Amino acid sequence: MPVKTDLDKDQLKYVPVEGHWDEALLPSGLPRRHWRKLVVEIRRMGFRHLSRRWQSGQQLIQSEGVTYNVGNLTEGSEYSWPMDPIPLVIDAKEWASIERAVIQRATLFNAILSDLYGEQRLLHQRLLPSALVFANSHFLRPCVGITPRGGVHLYTYAMDIARSPAGDWWVIADRTQAPSGMGYTLQNRLVSARTLPGVFDQYQIRQLARFYDMKRASLLALAGDQRANPSVVLLSPGPHNETYFEHSFLAGQWGFALVEGADLTVLDRCVYLRTLNGLQRVDVILRRLDDSFCDPLELRGDSLLGIPGLVQAVRSGSVAIDNALGSGLVETSAHMAFLPGLCRQLLGEELHMPSVATWWCGQEEPRRYVQEHLKELVIKPAFPRFGQHPEFPESMSAAACEGLVRRIETQPDEFVAQERVALSTVPARTETGIVPRHAVLRVYAAWDGHSFVVLPGGLTRVSTLDSSLVVSMHLGGGSKDTWVLSGSAAEAAAARRRPTDQIPIQPGAGDLPSRVGDNLFWLGRYAERVEARVRFVRALWPALSSEEDFGRAVSLETAIRLLAGFAYLSEETSAASLGEQRWSVQRTLTEMVYDPSQTSSLRWNLKELRRVAVHLKERLSSDTWRVLQQLESHFSAFAPANADQRYLGGLDLLDNVVLTLSAFSGLLMENTTRGFGWRFLEIGRRMERALQTSELLRSSLSSAAAEVEPCLQILLQIGDSSIT
Repeated sequence: MPVKTDLDKDQLKYVPVEGHWDEALLPSGLPRRHWRKLVVEIRRMGFRHLSRRWQSGQQLIQSEGVTYNVGNLTEGSEYSWPMDPIPLVIDAKEWASIERAVIQRATLFNAILSDLYGEQRLLHQRLLPSALVFANSHFLRPCVGITPRGGVHLYTYAMDIARSPAGDWWVIADRTQAPSGMGYTLQNRLVSARTLPGVFDQYQIRQLARFYDMKRASLLALAGDQRANPSVVLLSPGPHNETYFEHSFLAGQWGFALVEGADLTVLDRCVYLRTLNGLQRVDVILRRLDDSFCDPLELRGDSLLGIPGLVQAVRSGSVAIDNALGSGLVETSAHMAFLPGLCRQLLGEELHMPSVATWWCGQEEPRRYVQEHLKELVIKPAFPRFGQHPEFPESMSAAACEGLVRRIETQPDEFVAQERVALSTVPARTETGIVPRHAVLRVYAAWDGHSFVVLPGGLTRVSTLDSSLVVSMHLGGGSKDTWVLSGSAAEAAAARRRPTDQIPIQPGAGDLPSRVGDNLFWLGRYAERVEARVRFVRALWPALSSEEDFGRAVSLETAIRLLAGFAYLSEETSAASLGEQRWSVQRTLTEMVYDPSQTSSLRWNLKELRRVAVHLKERLSSDTWRVLQQLESHFSAFAPANADQRYLGGLDLLDNVVLTLSAFSGLLMENTTRGFGWRFLEIGRRMERALQTSELLRSSLSSAAAEVEPCLQILLQIGDSSIT
């Protein structure tokens, strides 16, 4: 048993925030019944042991390449996925009520979408203001009258819920367009189960795998009985998207092709995938792209991400899309003010879980209430656009509040007010100890062909500070796994049994999109180019030593001749003093390793190698990706500012890099199926090796006719050909 010090005990002291419901502790300070095992386990292991466990969890996140792209970062500088090791635990009885509410809400929104894109009775009966529909940019007029396959608009639904100080759950947001986070939810579970294996096995936790199997089967079933082997693709905006990791993760898990808009084309009202074998018919599209960007022909004309003619293909019924185009219409928080009446009208029942109190300023009485209670509310845009954010009048100056009131009076339809939610708190690990953080839970539901099925868990997100009620991944928030307890041991055992006929089949060689073939070609080229740079610099490095290193002998004169042949040094360098020659060679070699602005440097080419590999993540094995992450970690630290320090550490760095590169190249070439992808990879490698070798021979031997022997020896070392 770990020995706990006084500091350990202090770091384990957890004090909830007054005035907020705490998920783990009762007001008396005792743990809630369904948290007891977890609290006892954390106290038993101590803070230091928990931190050591979490270091292994963070290493797993990094080795798996789990990232979240923040919009203001450049490609290749993603954040590692922020996760907390302490999960959110939910009792079985409480989860049953949440599950019931999610199913009802998904059914309700599907009925609303069917009406608004169909007969529009809700507008004629004035149950929903027309201004909330026709002024919404997500209302896609070309989609009116289109009946999606099976009559279902909403195949995937998510809602964000939070707990009030009284312990009741409220819905604070609905996600109906392309709900994100399902991939991160599964990844959190994989990390959590390995970080806290003991307590994970003690609990009867409902498993997630069956939901993902069901979701994959439902996507295949969307194709109908038209073809024996239906084709499903996952449409992504590309690697610049913030959640691109989960796009590639889910595509790999389900065995679907990950595509971008340029990979697809519409011909004769059918969607086709451009592959190396020609055009391949697509039956189902799982989109992770906002609906207005999906078709530049009929929707948003400036979109470079969509497929021209997609709406016409959907209208003809030749392709199904999850979710249907136009489903983002009901994401606006303004609809929450009208949901109770819509639920009674469409479903004949009351809402099982209330929404946070909402007032749409387009109506006179609610607008008057908002103006009178402005400081107590949060003001949001009714139709959010890029760059718009909620406003908090409580923290605004008097002049700013007056300006906000004038804007509301000028364009009342554009504003929504909501009650400020006192979010519940959960324990979270920090470097200083376990502290409370405010939490929001995102719960998912999917259509299985007959009804909605809820994922037994979800993506729990936490705030950065206990004083912040804003929970956002964009603002540096974190995430947690969500443990939903089973009602009985039999139920837990049944949930653990996974069907054996749901094994995903990876796309075959004929399914290889042309873009993927191009990326594999460049992956081969950059892998070979990086290895060539490493061996070139590594072979010349000993020339800076005062005594030649036996086995890697290279004179300063030979190094200058080679560098001058590649135009890295001027021809006049050989006539300079010995000190100037050493300084010039040292500066040039260290820049070839560390300088990210030089296209010939190792660091620049490694960045390009990773950029290409990101496009292929779902097609690379986990071991290959781990080696690539290790290769990148060699250069993750800042280069030493002192030139001598860079020189002293350079050779060790190059020795480590060449070993990692050998593992990366071996995994790429030996573990890749000998299909079209492998051929493009091999073509790229061999072409780059031929170019590098010919350039090396031209630059070294053309100016060394009198002294060929020293150059030949170093050329064999650079080409790793000494053994032959």
